[in-house]
Amino acid sequence: MDQLQQAEKIAMQGELKDRALDACFKQLTKWGVAVPQGEPLPLDFGIGEFDRIGLIEFWIANEENAGYCGKYLFLFEGQACPTHSHRSKHETFFVVQGNIMLTVPGERHTLAAGGVLQISPGIIHGFSAVRGPALVLELSTPCRPDDNEFVEPEIQRWLTKQLA
Repeated sequence: MDQLQQAEKIAMQGELKDRALDACFKQLTKWGVAVPQGEPLPLDFGIGEFDRIGLIEFWIANEENAGYCGKYLFLFEGQACPTHSHRSKHETFFVVQGNIMLTVPGERHTLAAGGVLQISPGIIHGFSAVRGPALVLELSTPCRPDDNEFVEPEIQRWLTKQLA
């Protein structure tokens, strides 16, 4: 199973997914942002509180053999990607639209459109959209859903179960 198929296993389904994508696409259209082809992946990380803990991923490329990945990460205002780290993935976040609060141990970074921050493997981090929705371009080494290590045990148990 390839990495995108693995990621699809953890995406939300049903009416909530449809409503989330509709609202996301309305905002992206308002901003005039083009989106990559392919099915977006709305994630609630098994918590079931998408408005609080969640985001929508748009996979642009995940080229394992070439060593790179690119994704859009869309968050509605107040939504957060839960605190986690990666065993091997190195990430660079570039804020395309909106503002995010990115937290790493002992530091909080507020990034506006054009802001950039790198996260090395093993660094615990989380981020949220503040003062409106946000769109982040993630540039990284290849994405492997099983490379995520969430601080919240409930989320980690859910992820492990979904990817089994």
